[in-house]
Amino acid sequence: MKKIIIPVALLSALALQSCDKGFEELNTDPTKTTKAFPEQFLANALMESVEYNMIRNRNLNNELMQVTVDIGDGDGKVFRYDFRRNWADYQWNGHFTNMSNYKDMYDKALEPLNYNRAYQAVSLICQSWVYSILTDTYGDIPYSQATLGRDSLILEPKFDAQKDIYVDIFKKLDSANTLLRLSPSTETLSASADLVYAGDKAKWRKFGNSLMLRLLLRVAHKPEMAEYVEKLKNMLTTEAANYPIMTSNADAAILRWTGIDAYLSPYSRLRVQDFRAISLAAFFIDYLRDSQDPRIDISLYNSLYGTSSSSNNRWGISPVSGNYAGIESGYAQSTGERTRQSYFYSSDQAVAVSLQTEPMTGMIMNYAEIEFIKAELALKGLFPGDPKTYFYNGAKNSITLWMPGWTKDIVQHLSESDKEWNDLGSFEDKMEQIHMQKYLALFLVDNQQWFEYRRTGHPKLPKGNGLKNNGEMPARMYYPVYVQSSNPKNYRAAVERQGADEINTKVWWQKP
Repeated sequence: MKKIIIPVALLSALALQSCDKGFEELNTDPTKTTKAFPEQFLANALMESVEYNMIRNRNLNNELMQVTVDIGDGDGKVFRYDFRRNWADYQWNGHFTNMSNYKDMYDKALEPLNYNRAYQAVSLICQSWVYSILTDTYGDIPYSQATLGRDSLILEPKFDAQKDIYVDIFKKLDSANTLLRLSPSTETLSASADLVYAGDKAKWRKFGNSLMLRLLLRVAHKPEMAEYVEKLKNMLTTEAANYPIMTSNADAAILRWTGIDAYLSPYSRLRVQDFRAISLAAFFIDYLRDSQDPRIDISLYNSLYGTSSSSNNRWGISPVSGNYAGIESGYAQSTGERTRQSYFYSSDQAVAVSLQTEPMTGMIMNYAEIEFIKAELALKGLFPGDPKTYFYNGAKNSITLWMPGWTKDIVQHLSESDKEWNDLGSFEDKMEQIHMQKYLALFLVDNQQWFEYRRTGHPKLPKGNGLKNNGEMPARMYYPVYVQSSNPKNYRAAVERQGADEINTKVWWQKP
């Protein structure tokens, strides 16, 4: 008999093959799927985006725009325009990382078994929303090649010019509008995954078009964007039926924190003492107090001592010694720390009222902003109608968004504190009136107060004698330091095109 010699290596391979047989089947949970569906990306992506915006609103926008003052005589105080380069990382890293969720949602909604134009549209709207915040914060950013490292191995993406980013965002929003118009009733959005509109496609369409109005207005003054000025006008007139926009507070884009399971406001994770440590700025609280604004408990106005009432204290603002008062923003370091004044936490009631647990802090965009956009366009002759009509509509809906039961006549309300529309005022006077009320409407809306101030110079902010940076409002955020070493070629190209990587370098739409 002949011996058959089987190599040891082959025996080992056969043994391993025998051991592996059925392994994959045995270790697969039959109740779970290995494939992702579009709706599985939405809820987490929305929460992440809103959280990054809320944190940046609190510690950057609010300090720059004199909503709050993080009192102290140390260095690195935003309210003194004393920036640190390492602050640049948070929003950049968070939004670019999370952008992959929106793009994956879009790709999954293109697959034959998952084909759904509604999810494609929502993805494009959310991408446009987040990219607009990134470019308006930093200027030129990675865009066309962003987040392609995983699939295309583009680890050093080019920085696109801001003008090109805006043009492509308008294309995305136009596509989203068309997709939602064509989406049949069978292509639904998951109500549980959609934390903003609970699956209402019509409201997503209004939000997308309203976002386009915001961004069109931001670049309408640029000569090279003349065709988009026409688009802006047509969206509100001849093409209005094809571009539905927000028409009431019910259309507002807000991620309402329920406090249930994972849906916890990022503010609720702060320590109470840290939340209360930041005082309100005089510019913000003095205007609310002097205009008898119902969003704070105005019963204490002109009362040296009193008791707060929770019925009219939606923002949870705490009085000090019975009165509402704020701290001068930009005060000099050498004068010593200021005594804390009113802040966003009121414990004078049986139940404390605070923005830490307020469901509506997940503000994305609201209807009042649309009315103020119309007011400015009408003032500039780009939209028919009387600007004061839109001014009053905006002011009223800014209040009733937070105080739905408030029924007072808005004209009477503003006239009682001499804040009514001034027909005899100059163009700049009227812009100031519009943007003071718009400033209040943009409360908690990511960095929009800062963006609008950089675009218009309104509202006029007082300048403390302790401001750094020669008293000049920063025009952008630095690029993250690590980008200089991880993507040096494209970083240098962006700086050469846009200007020095400094906070006073104006982004494209700020330049003449």
